[in-house]
Amino acid sequence: MDNNKFEKLVKAVVTEHHNRSYDPGVSQITEDDVFIVWSCKTLQNNKALASAKDKHAMYYELTYNGDKDELYVDAYVKIDNVCIKNPAI
Repeated sequence: MDNNKFEKLVKAVVTEHHNRSYDPGVSQITEDDVFIVWSCKTLQNNKALASAKDKHAMYYELTYNGDKDELYVDAYVKIDNVCIKNPAI
């Protein structure tokens, strides 16, 4: 799938998933509210990381398998945000 078509698909799927959320604190979004953080294409496969401009939005990983014509969607919720000052490397 070409990259433009894949990015349109990502935005549509994220919008649909977000808008059917069961959390009453989640506001409805449009495809214009979805942003893609990272995307790549390798051979016939595509992968993208995306989210939306809503404070309750999940973080999505979408993978298109070109051999099987299948899209896999993983949705994540931020659980923690920790600052580690001067981490030892």
